[in-house]
Amino acid sequence: MNDRRYLDYLRERYRFLCGHLGYLVALIGLLLLAPLPLLLVFPEDAPLLGGFLFPGLGLFLLGGFLRVCARVPEDNLLSLAEGSLLVVLAWFAAIFAGAVPFVWAGQGWTEAVFESTSGWTTTGLSVLDVAQTSPVLLFFRSLMQFAGGAGLAILMLSAMAGPAGVGLSAAEGRSEQLVPQVRQSARLVLRLYFGYLLFGVPALSLAGMGWFDALNHAFCALSTGGFSTRANSIAHWNSPAIEAVLMLLMGLGTLNFLTAYTLLKGHWRAVLGNGEVRLAVVLLPLATVVLFFAGAFRVYPELPEYLRVLLFQVVSALSTTGFQTIAFSGGEDLGYLVLILLMLIGGGANSTAGGIKQHRIYLLLKGLRREVREAARSPRERCEEGIWIGGRRRFLNESEIRKAAAYVGLFLFVWLLGGCALTAYGHSLGDSLFEFASTLGTVGLSVGITGADAPDGQLWVQIFGMLFGRLEFFVLFWGLAKLARDLGAAGKIPR
Repeated sequence: MNDRRYLDYLRERYRFLCGHLGYLVALIGLLLLAPLPLLLVFPEDAPLLGGFLFPGLGLFLLGGFLRVCARVPEDNLLSLAEGSLLVVLAWFAAIFAGAVPFVWAGQGWTEAVFESTSGWTTTGLSVLDVAQTSPVLLFFRSLMQFAGGAGLAILMLSAMAGPAGVGLSAAEGRSEQLVPQVRQSARLVLRLYFGYLLFGVPALSLAGMGWFDALNHAFCALSTGGFSTRANSIAHWNSPAIEAVLMLLMGLGTLNFLTAYTLLKGHWRAVLGNGEVRLAVVLLPLATVVLFFAGAFRVYPELPEYLRVLLFQVVSALSTTGFQTIAFSGGEDLGYLVLILLMLIGGGANSTAGGIKQHRIYLLLKGLRREVREAARSPRERCEEGIWIGGRRRFLNESEIRKAAAYVGLFLFVWLLGGCALTAYGHSLGDSLFEFASTLGTVGLSVGITGADAPDGQLWVQIFGMLFGRLEFFVLFWGLAKLARDLGAAGKIPR
């Protein structure tokens, strides 16, 4: 392909990308406009109108313009690199547009970008004084988490032509489809997600929350986000019923959508054999028992209340939700270590949760088991390890294990690097590693070093950590590398 033809090819591909980007940008605009009806319920928040209206309407019109001008063909395919670039551009647009309402309300730019990033990435770390924040802004934070949990790209796949969504779905980290067609698969995901919500809001209301608190906490529990409308998070209610409902919602949010769909189809054997389910069933009671006998966070004199608090925090950490019922303080090293490990492991693949993901950990454990069995077997025996994916059982292959090991290694390296970076701002190594595990795992549990008084440099370290954790590193690399490569190639071609 000569230079002129290659330039024409790039123009055609980027026209195609702009068309799909128009879908995503328009969606972001609609999400920014969604809180406006609440101004009728909370008229005292009317000064915030412009903070939602201008960026929301602007992005919606821009998205429509891109879509109309691009005229995307129905049968064109997105490559993984193109899907990655679209996801990166959509997330950057969402984060910076989502920061505008906070700036409009008087927040500094860094704090506003941090809050927006924490919202869209479903992290839940916050620099706002929740007690002084308007209800409309609180709702917007929860809405960001609910939309970010489903994935901005996945939300739009139901409206996109079938084959175009494949690269975008893979770039969002959801490589396994519920059904062969991407569009239909995305619609099933949305039905599950909103079905959980229709259960969660009434359940929390019956458990003792007001409607506004119930809606916000259902959003944030299902998206494994962790934002709360109360300064003390879930500890504000001190209610076993509320905590029980939230644990169920957090569990549903961290469950692989493919596994949930398999469960609804009645394939119990596949669900019970699923590696993520098995790993979670082992980790939850094990971590609770370790924390109990270590006496970690023991400020409750009564045993039932203490066990309740421990179990809630273990579920909150492993699901990467980040709701808190207790304030963490120094002198609890074993408790910190257990929670750090849970936050790093995270939830199920193809779910709303963050972290390394249980599927990768399970793959490594299966690979280790196979190596041990290989060493002990006779030359005539052959060792194969099988795993359940949805309703299908298949054997492991070396490529899967290598990719999982590479990702885990990169994740841990970035975690250690980020933790060391936070120590440069005067925090202890233990607190820094805990806080950055929460940041990179998109969890939201905090030892108190993230707040409005945190230095801007620290907040930007955490902003990049949240992005890396949510987009799983390689999406950022692929997307930005493609953009840089194409711009460089176009710049070298004489006009």
